[in-house]
Formats: sequence, structure tokens, C-alpha cells
Amino acid sequence: MTRGPGRDGLRATAERLVRLGRARGADEVEVHIGRGFEFHVDVRMGEVENLVEAGSRSVGFRVIKDGRTASAGSSDLSWPVLERLMTNAVARAALAHPDPCAGLPALEPITADIPGLALFDPEVPRLTSRARIALALKTERIALADKRITNSHGASFSSHHGEALLANSNGFIGSYAQSYCSLGLGLQAGDTDDLAEDGWSTSRRRFRDLESPEEVARLAVERTVRQLHPRKIATRNVPVVFEPDMTGWVLGFLFGCVSGTAVYQRATFLADRLGETIAAPGVTVIDDGLMPGKPGSRPFDAEGVPCRRTAVVADGVLKSFLTNVYAGRKLGTASTGNGDGGGVGPNNFYLAPGTTAPAAILRSVDEGLLLVRTLGHGLNSVTGDISRGAFGLWIEGGAVAYPVAEITIAGNLGELLRRIEIVGNDLDFRGAIAGPTIKVAEMTVAGR
Repeated sequence: MTRGPGRDGLRATAERLVRLGRARGADEVEVHIGRGFEFHVDVRMGEVENLVEAGSRSVGFRVIKDGRTASAGSSDLSWPVLERLMTNAVARAALAHPDPCAGLPALEPITADIPGLALFDPEVPRLTSRARIALALKTERIALADKRITNSHGASFSSHHGEALLANSNGFIGSYAQSYCSLGLGLQAGDTDDLAEDGWSTSRRRFRDLESPEEVARLAVERTVRQLHPRKIATRNVPVVFEPDMTGWVLGFLFGCVSGTAVYQRATFLADRLGETIAAPGVTVIDDGLMPGKPGSRPFDAEGVPCRRTAVVADGVLKSFLTNVYAGRKLGTASTGNGDGGGVGPNNFYLAPGTTAPAAILRSVDEGLLLVRTLGHGLNSVTGDISRGAFGLWIEGGAVAYPVAEITIAGNLGELLRRIEIVGNDLDFRGAIAGPTIKVAEMTVAGR
């Protein structure tokens, strides 16, 4: 790990800070301590362009007095500095506006089997810097050997390992170690008048679970060259098949719409829809922080609330919003264990997979779009409206016919969810928000 106090030393520091805050007059005190080591390298055209290799330690805390909150943080863990910061934070809290919803959660026992969550891979800290750089260089070199590739946006390798510790004045104290690593590559094919860009990346908690440089390069090349020589199409309403990354994009929009913060701020079209059917039968969306080895897993959230499995949408019915303590209190509910330190965040938020293979989903489309990439903004959580520039592959007779560009997909998230006809079986957690291939019965694809 990194140099500095061991786990027992960090725990003692956190507990001492909690006691100090209470002694200075705070009603409630929460202390976060983190330490870790990060590595990141960017290479392009066989040369290292950017290299970061650093250890870190940090402490952050918030104090609450009479419903008034103040926060502070430092990378210096020496006691005189922390003592001064805590004393000043309690004094500053008196200057804040009172909020009846401010406060810490009640103490709940952590029942998760932390080793069983498989959050930490001891192989990650053992990787040498030379080996990490070599992985990025090899990935790019393999891709550039393909004559169809004309340029590289570069390859990168990143890794992190560290420990998070949380203590508060309600009696909670807990910690866990975690790691992750990733390997990615971006490419160009074609020339100025026919330029295609894409790439591929893999990210896992365990180093041995990463896709190989050969596989990352192969997929990056395939995804890039398949978009060469695109055609323009006329505007029409057709079925749209979403690749997993695009399903993840839709789910990211949905997460923002079911976040308790958006709900109590009346910034989502789903605010009054709890208990209603909002999606097609068979559509189930889950948030689960207790899936072993997955990127969003953790035994407890940033407020010490135990993580859990929450059915957000079950068989098309909106069952739950996702909250931290504050949003839960605003809505009159308990936290769902989704506190991320700055609001509400996902654990593993995903669309439950179906049983149909992606190839079979394609064969079900007589004419339509396979959506592979979008750009721009064009998402309105208040209305659910969607309008984004897009790239894709045109489907004819159940097979990919040719690439298309200069198109826009338009619709509404509510309509999209209700029009999901098929859910694929290819769920893969490449991030904390994930989904399989899906087929939507109809969307507007705007072209020339």
C-alpha cells in the first residue's frame, strides 16, 4: 500500500477526531480517511505522453450542530493540523443555515462478508511500473499493425489500490480495501473525407480479469473500421438496437431520474410515478452494492449505511427511488445505501439480462438501427426527452448492411422503456452502470 500509519493508526485517528468534534460542541461528527496508490500512463505512437504514479492520504469530516453543517479536509494527517481544522469547522457550523434533514444515519450493523465481496486484488500493487507501461504500449502496437488504422488517440493503463475508513459519532466504524485496473485504446481509420473513430477498454477489480492487449486491440480495430464509408439516410421511425454501452448510457439517464435528489427537487418526470408501470413487462432494473467483484460493490456507503440490493424497476413497475440519508429524509423514507459523499450515487445499477443472444436480436429486425455511439447532450430529466447525435450501423433483413452517420436519435425515456421488446443475455459490468443489448420497438432516427 502506501507509507504512513497502518490500519490501526488510521482507525485511532478517526476515533480521536470524532471525540474531539463532540468535545468542541458538535452534535454529530463524521470522519472519512482514505489512503491509496494510483498509477496512470498514456502512450501514443509508441511513446509515453503522460505518467502519474502517486500515493495519497486524506481526511475529510463534517460536523453538525443544531442542524447546521460544516465540512473540512486535509492531506496532512498530523494531529495539530487536524485539531485546528476540527475546531474551526465546529465554529463555522454556527454560521450555516439550519436544515432539519441534516444529520447522520442511525447505526446499522454491517452484515456483508467483506472478503467475500472480492474488492481487493493483491496482484494489483505488485505490478511493476514497467509492466503497466508495457501493457499500454503493446495494445497500441498490435492495433497499429492493422493497415486499416491510420492514427491512434493513444492507449492507457490505470490502476488504483487503497483503503477507505469511516467513523462517526453514532458508533459506526468500518473500513475496506479495494483495487481496480483498466486498459483502453482509441483509434482512427480512414482519411479526412472518410474518418472513423472508436476504441475499446476493459476495467476490472482483479488484474487477471482484464481482457488481454490482443483482445482490446482487436475489438478497438473492429469497432473503428466497421464505421468506415458511412451513408446518409432519410428520417424515419424504426426499431433501434442498443449495444451494451448504449444501454448503459440509457441507464445512466434513468439513474439521474430515480435519484432521490432529483425527486425532491422535482427535477424528474418520474417524481410522482412510484408504483406505476413505467417500462415494458420483463424490464427489471436493480441497484446492488453486494455483488462480488463488481465495480460498484462496497459493504457500506459513504455515510455508513449498509449497501443492499434494491429493485428500482420490477417487471416494468417503478418500485423505489435511490437515496442517501438527506434525500431519504426529504422524501420521508430510509436511505437505500446510495450515499456517495456528495449526494446520491449508484452502486451496481443495471438492467437484468434476458435470455436472447445479441445475434438473435439483430435477426429480429427487418430494417432499423444498431446504435453504437452518441455525442452531445440533449437529455432532459424533467420531461424525459432525448435528442442526441449518433453513429450506428443500418440493419436490413436481420443483418448489418452498412454504417450510417450524420443522424440524430430522438424520443422520450418513458416511451423508450415501454417499447423495449427484447433484452439480451450479454450483461457485462464494464462500469458501475451496465446493461445488455436491448431492442426498442421504435424511435425516430433523423437524417437528411
